[in-house]
Amino acid sequence: MRNISRLPARRSCGALILICLTAAACAAAPREQPAPAEYQTQAPPPERIPIGELPDIDPAALLAHVRVLSSDAFEGRAPGSAGEEKTVAYLVDKFKAAGLRPGNTDGTYIQKVPLVGITPAPAPLVLRKGADTRTLAFKDDFVAWTKHVADSASLQGSEVVFVGYGASAPEYNWDDYKGVDLKGKTLLMLVNDPPVPDPENPGELDPKVFGGKAMTYYGRWTYKHEIAAQKGAAGVFVIHETGPAGYPFEVVQSMTGERFDLVTPDKNMGRAAVEGWISLEQATALMAMGGQKFDELKKQAATREFKPVPLGVSASITIKNTLRTIDSKNVLAKIEGSDPQLRNEYVVYTAHWDHLGKDDTGIYHGAEDNALGCAALIELGRAFSRMAVPPKRSILFLSVTAEEQGLLGSQYYTVMPVYPLAKTIADINMDSWNTSGRTRDLTIIGDGASDLDDYARDAAGEQGRVIRPDPEPEKGFYYRSDHFNFAKMGVPALNPDAGIDYIGKPEGYGEKVRAEWTENRYHKPADVIMPDWDLTGTVEDLKVYLAVGYRVAQADTIPAWKPGSEFKATRERMLAK
Repeated sequence: MRNISRLPARRSCGALILICLTAAACAAAPREQPAPAEYQTQAPPPERIPIGELPDIDPAALLAHVRVLSSDAFEGRAPGSAGEEKTVAYLVDKFKAAGLRPGNTDGTYIQKVPLVGITPAPAPLVLRKGADTRTLAFKDDFVAWTKHVADSASLQGSEVVFVGYGASAPEYNWDDYKGVDLKGKTLLMLVNDPPVPDPENPGELDPKVFGGKAMTYYGRWTYKHEIAAQKGAAGVFVIHETGPAGYPFEVVQSMTGERFDLVTPDKNMGRAAVEGWISLEQATALMAMGGQKFDELKKQAATREFKPVPLGVSASITIKNTLRTIDSKNVLAKIEGSDPQLRNEYVVYTAHWDHLGKDDTGIYHGAEDNALGCAALIELGRAFSRMAVPPKRSILFLSVTAEEQGLLGSQYYTVMPVYPLAKTIADINMDSWNTSGRTRDLTIIGDGASDLDDYARDAAGEQGRVIRPDPEPEKGFYYRSDHFNFAKMGVPALNPDAGIDYIGKPEGYGEKVRAEWTENRYHKPADVIMPDWDLTGTVEDLKVYLAVGYRVAQADTIPAWKPGSEFKATRERMLAK
């Protein structure tokens, strides 16, 4: 994770081990919330171009790109598919047409990303307690997979233990494990963070413990699977609840096909053999089978006194795998900086090109998620190429693979960077969109974390708009997109989201838009271009992103993390080298 120099194109075993260490460090490191948004806007840099004088973004061009990339012909843009080949070819062609140079130092627009694809065969999960047996149906009742690069993985009579929220957070004086030996066991965990009441504000959560309402990394299901491996567990299942998870069980059910991971030397054998999710209904029945009540155990789990609860139930399942290895691709293009001294520093724009492919329910078109992000990369590149005063620093446009598989393409880039991360001064990530018209606000996930938020506040202010913090911090969006890989490596990262205060719409309209997206289209085949799409707000947002990147590229000083950010120390160590 700490590599700050470019490595050769052929990846050594040592470099791949570094990828493993990246994941382990991410699981082990304590996670604090970004600093609150209480900072004053920084002084505007001298001689900056007003946002209204920056090149315009053409909404028709954005829509045309999305129409192609989300079409049936691109088959949902899954890594390792014909859809990937078409997507990569399209991006390279459009980057060239926009006047962008190859982004890789080898003279190409491609960075190869070695992945292993693992397709589990559906199998039932059998739960036993004495003569009592319950058989759970794959996909309907639970979803499971293995990251082991092997023909099969199994649980054979593994004892099920409820471990509350599965958190081991010494900085909060919180340990759900209490030293209990869990080797070979199957762990059952609640999603999200423990909800600790605020002693000074009845009915509120304590902001000093697990971020209060905001989710920390301890609440992410990826952390829960990682900590289970650290405890030596054979299996791990996260209990799905729509509210705390931030999405319905149908989203989990979309994870039943081929899953990718980075190729690692140990073939992921250090992970739990079986990982997955279980529906709330079946988890409640499982606890009842063990003589426990779900509501009572959940209440106990929200206290520091909680201890693991053996349920006296065994779990058995055998997952047979189909394996393949592929070289997927990150696509990268650049505009070289005009300043001889600063051109070796980079402002990066990121957006993932992949989506979920297709299955028996249809094609997952991924129009908003994230064909629109790819379109934005192309058109922002075109805007930069038309700047009357070219940027002093270089601008890198990076479209990454396998975001939907666990942020793998951006993880690979940040571990194996084409350009040193110490010279990468900002990442501006684009993975959430307003397609419903103009807003008076712009959301910044993790607002107040770095100087980039001040740049965004300045630019939005020139449009007569305000910056709003995340309206749904409990969903942990800060840890769910590609900027996170840059941030945890120390690179200041901006993660904007759509506003919610729509011009000409009734109060509450923005919340309804978000709810409709989550319920009906997120990670579903229904994520297509809608008849009522209005990209006027999209264009305004993109002008803010354009202004931020350009002004950072022109500034005398580079952006930094604010005091209190969990990423500040990592950046300072990097720059000290």
